[in-house]
Amino acid sequence: MKTLLMKYWDRLRSSFWFVPAAMACLAVALAMSAVALDKAAGQRLDWSYSGGAEGASQLLGTVAGSMIAIAGTVFSLTLVALSLASSQLGPRLLRNFMRDTANQVALGTFVATFVYCLFVLRTIRRADEVAFVPHLAVSIGVLLAVISIGVLIYFIHHVSVSIQADEVVARVGKELDDSIDRLFPAPLGQPASMAREATGAEHLPATFARDARPVPALEDGYLQLIDADTLMALASEEDMLLQLERRPGHYLVKGRAMVMVWPGERVTDSLVARMNAAFVLGNRRTAGQDIEFCVHQLVEIAVRALSPGINDPFTAIACVDRLGSALCRLARRDMPSSHRYDPDGKLRLLVPVPTFAGTVDSAFNQIRQSARSNPAVAIRMLDAIAQIADQVQSAQDAVCLQRQADMLIRGARVAVPEADDLSAIEARYTLATLALHAQRA
Repeated sequence: MKTLLMKYWDRLRSSFWFVPAAMACLAVALAMSAVALDKAAGQRLDWSYSGGAEGASQLLGTVAGSMIAIAGTVFSLTLVALSLASSQLGPRLLRNFMRDTANQVALGTFVATFVYCLFVLRTIRRADEVAFVPHLAVSIGVLLAVISIGVLIYFIHHVSVSIQADEVVARVGKELDDSIDRLFPAPLGQPASMAREATGAEHLPATFARDARPVPALEDGYLQLIDADTLMALASEEDMLLQLERRPGHYLVKGRAMVMVWPGERVTDSLVARMNAAFVLGNRRTAGQDIEFCVHQLVEIAVRALSPGINDPFTAIACVDRLGSALCRLARRDMPSSHRYDPDGKLRLLVPVPTFAGTVDSAFNQIRQSARSNPAVAIRMLDAIAQIADQVQSAQDAVCLQRQADMLIRGARVAVPEADDLSAIEARYTLATLALHAQRA
């Protein structure tokens, strides 16, 4: 249930209609409340609108017409920003612009003001009828129009800033840092170290490979979220051991094994349905439980920036800086164990977990391949490796960084023709290697 709520909340945040629709509903409530207060007061307040019915109708009509025109302008500017982001930075970054609260609130402000004016306008009665002018409600409409002008000015500024490459990179980098803080450590059950202290080391049953049966995926899609609590409760309830074959971010193919269940005779149609309900699939990857999603967003920006059609090494360097910062943060965290235990210390789940080495490869491989002949980017990548080397906690982590540095220098020796450029890269490689050797020592 929790994972489904996370999925639907992410969809609402990524939609461009939810906030404007909610603000429009609030505008309807505000209009009705203001008109009701006007009827209850029976007389005009000293500071409220003092004109007649004809003037109030014209005023609200003008405000409503201008607001719907501005809303169209805002929508057009947003489409331009989305188009630029898609062509320059990558189509997968459209999600970040759609999730931008400022854009949603700006459009919602103009739509809400328009709706408010319409609902107040319908309550005005002229002298040939039972005369009624909601002075307070009209005054609030004028106030909303003034606020909308301020929001329009802010929106234009915000759009001009938000489409800048450095701003986009910073936003994605912040999301990556938040994902690291949220996911590491991210145990699905009781941490393995605690269970081993209580019961001793656990191993797979001797008959696991022979007796385990697969639970197939019932549909295709990217695995977005896993309901860990449901799987742990199900494994404890049926006294099973579950080995997950996929982790968030992987693509599931209908009919292929998703989980291996031991003992295999526990697998029934009901169990397959309940287990599939614990896996949330979608048409795209999300950052909820997938750290590599944000890493790949930064990598995509960098690789597109290094393409011959764009040739923007400064954006690629900004991406390398953000990736280096995130990997420094990740190097200080303990990677979660693949073994998950119930409160009684019994092994219940075996899960594929992201590793530091795998994350480093995801962050650097494609950028390194695209930057072989670009000394500036290669130097910055070696600087990032040297910075990460100061933070790693194990020799294994240092080895994976050394491997990246070795591949960088080998590529540079082949692809960089200028001797002075190659010398600068060699000097940075030496510094990175010394930092890694010191850490391993």
